[in-house]
Amino acid sequence: MWWFQQGLSFLPVALVVWSAASFVFSYITAIVLHHVDPLVPYISDTGTIPPERCLFGIMLNISAFLGMATMYVRYKQVYALNPEKSKIIKLNKIGLTLGLMSCFGLCIIANFQKCILYYIHVVGACLTFGVGAIYMLVQTVLSYLMQPEVHSKDIFWIRLTVLLWCCSSIVSMFISSVVLYSGLYGTNLVQKLHWDPQEKKISLRAVVSLHGQTLYNTPQSFVTDEQALLIAGSI
Repeated sequence: MWWFQQGLSFLPVALVVWSAASFVFSYITAIVLHHVDPLVPYISDTGTIPPERCLFGIMLNISAFLGMATMYVRYKQVYALNPEKSKIIKLNKIGLTLGLMSCFGLCIIANFQKCILYYIHVVGACLTFGVGAIYMLVQTVLSYLMQPEVHSKDIFWIRLTVLLWCCSSIVSMFISSVVLYSGLYGTNLVQKLHWDPQEKKISLRAVVSLHGQTLYNTPQSFVTDEQALLIAGSI
């Protein structure tokens, strides 16, 4: 039996695969219909115009649901492994709250498109990426507190590496976005879906887009090395 066939381990797998598929399908649709340029478009741009907007919205809503389920299972897993440690229990509850907020932000991104309601879309991105990064920080701290009784130090270092990777992507994307939309490179860039490769700002846009794709496809899930048999009755 493969590891993702054990218990509820299929949830984080389904979350990552489905989320990646939602971006790929909306990208292919937008490219085929010539709604965006093939070279690293914003993920949000590939979900702006129908019909890819409809596909993007419904698939990201399902991703948000899978994320909520994954984070709830993670919450129950940590609680089952540490039923008497008050510090871990408190952090675990904080982590669940942050995780659900991050998933709600993903719903906002899915349903409020960048070119239509830009500021609400940005709020959703802040919830998804910003609060999501704090959620990952909490999970990293939990992994630190649970070693070596529950799992090895490798799990902590893996989570710490992913956290640092995501934080660096957020900082780079934020700085590039601020510079790009500062007005130095023109106005009304939010509505712009087609870009001239000769424009100087294309490099800044590529940085923002690539880091956005990195953040969207970073799994925020539990690690299977933490052996806890989660059955329906315990959830």
